[in-house]
Amino acid sequence: MLKGKSILLGVSGGIAVYKAVSLCSKLAQSGADVRVIMTESAVKFVAPLTFQTLSRHHVMTDTFEEKDPSVVSHIDLADHADLVVIAPATANILAKMALGIGDDMLSTTLLATTAPILAAPAMNVHMYEHPAVLNNMETLRERGVHFIEPREGQLACGYVGKGRLAEPEQIYEAIVAMLQPDLPLQGKKVLVTAGGTVERLDPVRYLSNDSSGKMGYAVAEEARGMGAEVVLISAPSSLPRPEGVEFVPVVSALDMLSAVMERLKDVDIVIKAAAVADYRPAEASPVKIKKKDEEMTIRLVKNPDILQQIGERKTKQYVIGFAAETNDLEANGLDKLRRKNCDLMVANDVTLEGAGFGTDTNIVTLLDKDGNVERLPILSKREVARHLLKLAAERLPSAGGER
Repeated sequence: MLKGKSILLGVSGGIAVYKAVSLCSKLAQSGADVRVIMTESAVKFVAPLTFQTLSRHHVMTDTFEEKDPSVVSHIDLADHADLVVIAPATANILAKMALGIGDDMLSTTLLATTAPILAAPAMNVHMYEHPAVLNNMETLRERGVHFIEPREGQLACGYVGKGRLAEPEQIYEAIVAMLQPDLPLQGKKVLVTAGGTVERLDPVRYLSNDSSGKMGYAVAEEARGMGAEVVLISAPSSLPRPEGVEFVPVVSALDMLSAVMERLKDVDIVIKAAAVADYRPAEASPVKIKKKDEEMTIRLVKNPDILQQIGERKTKQYVIGFAAETNDLEANGLDKLRRKNCDLMVANDVTLEGAGFGTDTNIVTLLDKDGNVERLPILSKREVARHLLKLAAERLPSAGGER
């Protein structure tokens, strides 16, 4: 599958290096030309000879080890790579990448390459959750580095949590997807809503909800990766704006309604992941409301139902809604699907650990008009987004799918 592709495998020092051995073997068996760079720490876990035997190429460990006088090794490797894979990617190498440090063969080559980069982090759960590591990963994402997230489970240090290197098969699949991209949404336009709307009481106070926007942003990024032209209509969120999408910032439910309806007729797929406030203050004070009485009464009025209006006005669009529930998940989700005239409803129980607002993972149940139910295990929100978009691509009328 990867015949003719040049893959540079960067191996940094962690106990999960043994998985990189399996990955190297799998890549070589698939026809890829695999070149390996190991850090000084990595060679303490596995000898370079192991990777040399599997890749049929000399393994580079030292920036100053120049065996071919006609080239500068780290530049030559950087120039000829179709893809750079770092597995395992330790906290140390991620920090070097984020800061632009080049003090060994791997970090120097990473500075020199213009090829896409896929990093597979692996480390202790507390290290992975450290603000510095999270900030470094976010910085790298903004620069276009792709990540395959670590898995949860028993770690070598004895802890149980998120930090296990993804399995070689999972990394291999991600590599194939990057080098042989599947573009099922090429030529399609996808509209995504995200975040929690803000309804003002006065200039310093508002009503809102716990939505972080992570699910909607993940959908937008995955849709872009599948070849779609993407419009992301986002309520306030602290997340960085995804690259390569049309970004439309909004604040209130009324703002979002206007932005959605203005663009609805031109899109093929609508994914309404935003958490829209059901009510807003009847009047917003132009000045700060002063504290006076023991009680304060605020009159609320109902916001327009954006998803329902989409369902009423849709023509060719495939519409996916979200239902955040705390009980009777499938019954409530199916009821919402029918009332809002959606094609697919994504229902999740926000009381479950690892699901709902603010998390990087989700646990969802998919419901459609034909009564089909698909219960997905806990997945990253990017994986959930990918699954939804593949379903939508298959079911679009232009693809011959069922509405």
